[in-house]
Amino acid sequence: MNLFDLDHTTIPIADTDDEFPVRRVYCIGRNYAAHAREMGHDPDREAPFYFMKPADALVTGSDSIDYPPRTADLHHEIEMVVAIGKNGANISPDSALEHVFGYAVGIDLTRRDLQGEAKKLGRPWDTAKGFDQSAPISPIHTVADVGHPTSGRIWLALNDEIRQLGDLNELIWGVDEAIVELSTLYELKQGDLLFTGTPAGVGAVDRGDRLSGGIDGIDEIAITIK
Repeated sequence: MNLFDLDHTTIPIADTDDEFPVRRVYCIGRNYAAHAREMGHDPDREAPFYFMKPADALVTGSDSIDYPPRTADLHHEIEMVVAIGKNGANISPDSALEHVFGYAVGIDLTRRDLQGEAKKLGRPWDTAKGFDQSAPISPIHTVADVGHPTSGRIWLALNDEIRQLGDLNELIWGVDEAIVELSTLYELKQGDLLFTGTPAGVGAVDRGDRLSGGIDGIDEIAITIK
């Protein structure tokens, strides 16, 4: 007997009536060299590292979200998102892409002031990254439709002014490499998502701002901050 009637987070699968049920949301940090440098880090020395967002932080099918509490420095980070469709642990490099179901466009919203304070104190980033509505995401496009993108423009505009502009070929750790490494830390399962990192140009968002962005060959996303 269930004590509570809880909704399971799902994401629409593009051009179908199906939904992708989400289990976990992993994120890889500082995975574009220019962004790593703008955050004060050397991308040539750093192995991949990961953090998580709760599944119910995802936002689908909405054109607006609320400005979160307890921050005065909310930042945008546009990212390619990988949807996992096959279970696996200690995945080999030559089979990594077989575990991918599809791709989407996501925005990793970050309470940068809380993140900065956590870094100074050596504390976790959960309150900076895992808050409500912190992960707007487009529908998922299957591998059959979009293949495995390794190049293509990734961009984000704030009120129609381009703020982030990069190319998927600038990823420090490619999708296959990120999956291989992540699978040594966790057993990946159907329903997992992986946010793959953001290019340079992250910056603050205010109430009333409109964020729009996309990845060539995958999709676009747009959302207003209330």
